[in-house]
Amino acid sequence: MDDRTVAPRLKYQLVIFDFDGTLADSFPFFQSVYNGLADKHGLRRVEGDQAAQLRSMGTREIMRYIGMPAWKMPVVSKSFIGMMSENAASIALFDGVADALLALFDAGVVLAVVSSNSEHNVRRVLGPGLSSLFSHFECGMSVFGKASRIRKVVKQSRVGAGEALYVGDQGTDAEASAKAGVAFGAVAWGYAPPEVLRAHGPVDEFESVSAMLAALLIAPATAGSGPD
Repeated sequence: MDDRTVAPRLKYQLVIFDFDGTLADSFPFFQSVYNGLADKHGLRRVEGDQAAQLRSMGTREIMRYIGMPAWKMPVVSKSFIGMMSENAASIALFDGVADALLALFDAGVVLAVVSSNSEHNVRRVLGPGLSSLFSHFECGMSVFGKASRIRKVVKQSRVGAGEALYVGDQGTDAEASAKAGVAFGAVAWGYAPPEVLRAHGPVDEFESVSAMLAALLIAPATAGSGPD
């Protein structure tokens, strides 16, 4: 009998990941330091169940709610990134992310990160082993400036835009994908709830990390059985 397992078929040649809320479970840390940042930069504090309410808002709505003008965002982001750098060891990847990245890499998917966080923080949380799986890191831009970085990664990877997917957890990720002309995959485990991301019309919705992996690596049936 001949029983051969065929390699999985790739739904996308290039998968670009957001970092915070997509690969890394950094929101609890952000919650723990936010009010300190708010006091330092003259923003509205968030107390009690207000954090849950904010999750249903878009980024621009949140900025208006906390009283953060666009010009102040880079300053606040720099403060947060610095605090995260000092506490990177306490921030974990979501369960299953490490195994999923390894499986995608082994299957031949080109991996990249486009994140408003710093490359230093991204690499520290991933660790050297997982970082080595990524062909491109485009980091440190505004949350509203991801589209050009996504296009840059697609160009450098020499794949068609139709062969690329950007995976993220916020409306700004969906908007950046649309501007860059690539498909958007929405994760259910990040900052924005699924119903908010669904309004942006993602091509894929991933309920779990394992579901994401199954969707991206389409396993063929076991190759033929028959006489030797």
